[in-house]
Amino acid sequence: MPDEETSIETKDTASRVTGAMRRMDLVFVDTETTGLDPRKHELLEIAFVRVQQDWSISGAPVFTIVEEWSAKVLPENIQSADPASLRVNGYTVTAWNGAVRIQDALKIFSDKTEGAIMVAHNVAFDASFLDTAFSTYGVPNKMHYHRLDTVSMAYAKLNSAPEVTRYSLAELCKHFGIVNENAHSALADTRACFELFERLMKI
Repeated sequence: MPDEETSIETKDTASRVTGAMRRMDLVFVDTETTGLDPRKHELLEIAFVRVQQDWSISGAPVFTIVEEWSAKVLPENIQSADPASLRVNGYTVTAWNGAVRIQDALKIFSDKTEGAIMVAHNVAFDASFLDTAFSTYGVPNKMHYHRLDTVSMAYAKLNSAPEVTRYSLAELCKHFGIVNENAHSALADTRACFELFERLMKI
């Protein structure tokens, strides 16, 4: 059992980490991909909403959007795509006319998200594709190492709510009355994730 001094030191460290996180921007991220496996599938679309936090007011924190960005990414191996994934995200050659190279998209994303904490719905999925792409193309990931997951947040906050049995973004948006008219478009899902995060933070 830890002694009192160790316990106090641990609490102080946790307090400093929490305080530092509150001073950082949050960057809500969503990706659309050609499948579910980052080892063989590709990014098709990347989007983020960067948000400043203000904890100076008593009560719930205030979150302010400072920038939004999205880009369709030109696939290099579309023949390896999962047709079901392409149907979900609406990929067609025509719709992706003018899409940017993955290297260019990653460099912009890296610069614009520097120092921010990544937040996503099922953050492990989006992070796995981004981490793989960063490594493959030699682009640095400049986001903070902490990551937040709105699926985990929703489970922690809503596990006793009998009407909530699924934790997909669509189901949680329905639960909170969040309108997402362009689901499975990266920027629209990112905005919905941010709104979901705000709702969960108030519970």
